[in-house]
Amino acid sequence: MAVLILTIGVSGAIVSVWKMRAAAPSTPVVERGDGVRGPLGMVHIPGGQFLMGSDSRLAQANERPAHQVRVHGFWMDTHHVTNAEFRKFVEATGYVTTAERKPDWETLRVQLPPGTPRPPDSALVAGGMVFVGTSAPVPLQDYSRWWRYVPGADWKHPGGPHTSIAGKDNHPVVQVSYEDAQAYAKWVGKRLPTEAEWEFAARGGLEQATYAWGDQFAPDGKQMANVWQGQQNRPFPVVSPKAGGAVDTSPVGTFPPNGYGLSDMTGNAWQWVADWYRADQFRREAGQKQAIVDPAGPAASWDPSEPGVPVDAPKRVTRGGSFLCNVDYCLSYRPSARRGTDPYNSMSHLGFRLVMDDAQWAIVRRGMSVANRSSGPVN
Repeated sequence: MAVLILTIGVSGAIVSVWKMRAAAPSTPVVERGDGVRGPLGMVHIPGGQFLMGSDSRLAQANERPAHQVRVHGFWMDTHHVTNAEFRKFVEATGYVTTAERKPDWETLRVQLPPGTPRPPDSALVAGGMVFVGTSAPVPLQDYSRWWRYVPGADWKHPGGPHTSIAGKDNHPVVQVSYEDAQAYAKWVGKRLPTEAEWEFAARGGLEQATYAWGDQFAPDGKQMANVWQGQQNRPFPVVSPKAGGAVDTSPVGTFPPNGYGLSDMTGNAWQWVADWYRADQFRREAGQKQAIVDPAGPAASWDPSEPGVPVDAPKRVTRGGSFLCNVDYCLSYRPSARRGTDPYNSMSHLGFRLVMDDAQWAIVRRGMSVANRSSGPVN
């Protein structure tokens, strides 16, 4: 609604000043790429100014305070990179993911207390972190109760050698590290989003809404994301032995998209973004006197939250939560929720999606036009 504010000028004349205040944001116009007017499989995020982070009662310290940020327009994948898409990359390039390689001690030791002795080579076995759950409720302070490093776990075997992605071509690829995501991005001609771009897109045009779809977790009783509650009838992290621990990703697009036409911006699988992670980054940014334009994040990591891990251990931001997120533990299926992750770590609930700059698409489109003219009929 428009509110008319009347002020008196120096000359005594009455000057009318209009201040526009929208009771609710208008529905965004979704511009989908079709390979001609935009990159196929992506939607255009128009850019703009928004309140990044949150001051709500649900917000963690690393999400505070909400502060003004402006981002320019960009294109974003409508969904996570899938198993089928990642397979094409591996088949075309022969790429070997970090989970499939013997761990490198130099990248491991920086995540450990100084002076930690090097383990024997026999202990440095390729694999990834896998959610194994518990058979009964446990205290939630120690995540090692429900997570385990499993040799042989990788993107083709997310839960370990006995598991498979057969029949899951349209599920998010998981067990991929930051390094793996960067390699795929380079191959496909895109990039990881910045943390600011990711949050702006995840909000779908809703300013400071609790979830990517609004303020109610399940509007009219409808499940809106693949998260623990609504999918599991046992308390986190308890899984049913009969179901074989049946907690997993869902096919991309299973749940309704947000206002920008993006599926699974929260829930299903965590997503790598480009920035280094600092627990206090939003407080640092909020100290600026004006909106920060296209912030690219800090120059290095800082995170005092993990006992035994050096505060300056390298970490990249991950966003969006996953099928494991729940009201009792992490509540990370909110657009402002954030955490830091070892860039060489791969996990059974961590994937990614990519973006492309407007300028990059313009270059690609010009190249397509030249190619089309070159292949035209010869008179």
